[in-house]
Amino acid sequence: MIVTDVVAGILVLWIVLYVLKANPSNDMAHWIHNAADWLAAWAHDLFTPSEGWLRTLLNYGIPAVAYLLIGHTLASRIR
Repeated sequence: MIVTDVVAGILVLWIVLYVLKANPSNDMAHWIHNAADWLAAWAHDLFTPSEGWLRTLLNYGIPAVAYLLIGHTLASRIR
């Protein structure tokens, strides 16, 4: 469960940084963006609304929820 929580946390953190317009040249923001891109690659451009914040919310939020649901379900089954 901890792994899926960390993965979802990275995705949510990127959503927050994007909405708050974090400096993209900052090393931490750049690392989080790259990690979030890799983690959500399967949902890249799943939705393409014209609003950038909504596109980011959907394309990174859906994978975050999916990772949480799958990870917690598997962890409870294993336990």
